[in-house]
Amino acid sequence: MKFYKLFGMMVLVLLAVTAVAVSAQDEAAGDLEIFSWWTGGGEAAGLDALIARFSELYPDVNIINSAVAGGSGVNARAVLATRVQAGDPPDSFQVHAGSALLNLYGADRMEPLNFLYEESGWMDQFPEGLLDLISSDGNIYSVPANIHRSNVMWYVPGNLEEWGVTVPETWDEFINETCPTLQEAGIVPLSVGQTWTQMHLWENVALAGLGVDGYNGLWDGTTAWDSPEVMQVFETYGQILDCTNDDRDALDWQPPAQMVVEGTAAFNVMGDWAAGYFLTDLELEPGVGFGWTTPPGTDGVFIMLSDTFGLPIGAPNRDAAVAWLKFLGSPEAQDIFNPIKGSLPANTTAAIDDSELYNAYFQDAYEDWTSNTIVGSLAHEAVGAGEFQNGFSEIIAQFSAEHDVETATIVAAELAADTLVTD
Repeated sequence: MKFYKLFGMMVLVLLAVTAVAVSAQDEAAGDLEIFSWWTGGGEAAGLDALIARFSELYPDVNIINSAVAGGSGVNARAVLATRVQAGDPPDSFQVHAGSALLNLYGADRMEPLNFLYEESGWMDQFPEGLLDLISSDGNIYSVPANIHRSNVMWYVPGNLEEWGVTVPETWDEFINETCPTLQEAGIVPLSVGQTWTQMHLWENVALAGLGVDGYNGLWDGTTAWDSPEVMQVFETYGQILDCTNDDRDALDWQPPAQMVVEGTAAFNVMGDWAAGYFLTDLELEPGVGFGWTTPPGTDGVFIMLSDTFGLPIGAPNRDAAVAWLKFLGSPEAQDIFNPIKGSLPANTTAAIDDSELYNAYFQDAYEDWTSNTIVGSLAHEAVGAGEFQNGFSEIIAQFSAEHDVETATIVAAELAADTLVTD
């Protein structure tokens, strides 16, 4: 008799849980506006795939895909800022993890999502370093859709063998040995593009020169921008620029990457979206048509950026937005989106070992993602977003033309004092 009573109680509990789940799903209905800058290529296709699966799970929700094209997100962020400031936010919007999220939005405009992480078991599924970049004062403010890596150096193995050079272990080796050898052979040692790609290169040089603590100190105020250490970073960076292509200011990121494939350049430092370019656009085989390593001095560290979505205060359809965020952070959604987008899943329980989903590069990068020290990218708004990034872009552009180390560090120190939020 006791067994039947216990069984009956278990059935009632299961029915109650099921009823709660169904009720929660039933509450998700109506229009759900998702705002992003994913309008082309793999990112748009990945978003479409997410929307298709979400619509199967929540058939009563009508997703409005309010993606804004152009400017690598610059146009979208301008539109978003206007809407948020006017009290007209979308239900959920794309924002880079780190200072772009916390300094520009954060507690003033976003709801904490701790409840969602606790309900979904995500506290153990997203790395601590990533959680730090989307948290403030103990509150978590967004759900990461993916992970990209900034610190990757690309090359073609066969070309290096033909030219008799190896991947440099330090920037000093690159400057003093690799660069002269390649220049004498008529090869551009390191290809680079316009200002944002130069800032991307700079952050890699800064990490190598300052180490993790020194690099992080740039953003929390413990590393002085006019210190001898930062001056040395600019000195090294200037010598590296002397080993790059003269037309760098006229190129976006793809042409410098293609220079490596064509054999007119030996190396290129760019984020791992370049892997998608090599694989999809150029149809190259990983490890043969292109190779990869960490830039000199950054081994064991992962410079990350992440596209995340949050819940703005005053979201018109909060229930549907919460359902969207819960889906987005799940391993299922991560495995739908990232293989199409060409990025890593942020949730560590995703099926990264499935070679049908994730190619050789991404499996290699994922191993680093789960074991390396994680720091944020300046060029991609994880740190220093907003006024500092805009001002530093001007410093990088000026330095490209003049190589004036003293002026660069003085102006950067003044800019940091005026714009960075430090502890």
